[in-house]
Amino acid sequence: MGVSYFKFELIYLMKFIRLIFFCFLLVSVLCSKAQVKKNEQPLARVLFVFDASNSMKTKHKNTTRIQGAKDLFYKFLDSLSKQKNMQFALRMYGHTVKYPPGDCKDSKLVVPFSKNNIALIKSKVAEAKPTGITPIEHSLTESANDFPDTKALNMIILITDGIEECEGDPCKARQKLMEKGIVFKPFIIGIGLTLEQIKTFECVGDYYDFDNANTITDISAIISKQKLNKTSAQVNLLDSKSLPNETNVNMTFYNTSTGNYMYNYIHTLNQKNNPDTLYIDDFPIYKVVVHTIPPTESKDIKLTQGKHTIIPIDAPQGFIELRRPMGVYNFNEKIKSVIRKTNGNMQTLNVQQMNTTEKYIIGSYDLEILTLPRTYIYGVKVDQSQTKLIEIPNAGMLTVKSLDNGDGCIMKDTKKLEWVCNLNATTSQTYYLQPGNYRAEWRAKSLKGSIYTIEKKFTIKSDMETKVELYKN
Repeated sequence: MGVSYFKFELIYLMKFIRLIFFCFLLVSVLCSKAQVKKNEQPLARVLFVFDASNSMKTKHKNTTRIQGAKDLFYKFLDSLSKQKNMQFALRMYGHTVKYPPGDCKDSKLVVPFSKNNIALIKSKVAEAKPTGITPIEHSLTESANDFPDTKALNMIILITDGIEECEGDPCKARQKLMEKGIVFKPFIIGIGLTLEQIKTFECVGDYYDFDNANTITDISAIISKQKLNKTSAQVNLLDSKSLPNETNVNMTFYNTSTGNYMYNYIHTLNQKNNPDTLYIDDFPIYKVVVHTIPPTESKDIKLTQGKHTIIPIDAPQGFIELRRPMGVYNFNEKIKSVIRKTNGNMQTLNVQQMNTTEKYIIGSYDLEILTLPRTYIYGVKVDQSQTKLIEIPNAGMLTVKSLDNGDGCIMKDTKKLEWVCNLNATTSQTYYLQPGNYRAEWRAKSLKGSIYTIEKKFTIKSDMETKVELYKN
């Protein structure tokens, strides 16, 4: 009995040891895979856009531009292919339709992105013969569709000897690349370009001279660095305590040099409750306008390539809530304007509908509400993250009847009579008035004397009908 029990315990112990060993082995394998994944370089894609237009036949030093471009290209590809986890593709333009006349759509993805395609790319470049025209904007715009997705680090290298020949705007192409997630500026390698021609590429990407012996080394080093460093920014919308807690408002990035807008975003706090990171072009100097009520804006902002820039903008906000009960005689009145006094000038800032809540920059506001008569509320104070409730009483209905057509008006009966509206020249009319004391002034058209003016006093109460019969004493 004791021996059998001992054997049972020994077998159980051996199974337990094997289980522990298996768990240890599994954890080791998982940790090893995690470490490999952690150390793995992110995938980078490089699209070569190769100029095979007719002007590439031109002599350049001891060779032709096309041959010089090919020799540079081979060296470039060999240099970049030594880096791990990179894929390449080739687009050509001006290579199929003879010039003149050429074809401004003559641009094609010749070799798409894939593994082990370097030999094929080289062979296609070797076959290239200068033929057509130079459609740079079209080629760069189409390039955005050559990348399978935006998950990798996508880059473009343009090798060219000329400028846009199809009335395109390469600057617009840069904007479209950004919209498609190509966050790195294209590298422009120019062959035999003049200073004026070089300037046309300033808004497109970084320019490098073909004749510079360091071009390949410089671009390769930058690509290697950019694989880890994207140019990015975040907009911090600051509350009254200078904390970046404001969000969910549209903001526009303007190029201060041209005045044109570059990007429009709805400001967002990410999953960690921090302002979202934006990957945008670092070329222009920006001004960011945040479309709060009233708008706020940043100072001039210059991004640094490969760096993250924080853009702080004061935007402390609170709320104005306009409320009115669902009355019998309310007809969806709107707040005409929320206005702020600035140096004595009245500026309309917003039109807010009744029974809504709207966000405003903290401060003091005057409200004009299109009731009948109009309701004015002055000095409405909006505080940080607080809601200022404005309640308007329900309207009542006024029915005015007469035997003849006539002329007249309704006056608000206060210490000083206030005109409200004119009466129509009909025998029956209806108005929806705010609660209060009023007078109706009226004279029949057939009676040609002011002495025949009739005055009727009446009171309007919320959700009640009041009748005024001008033909009764």
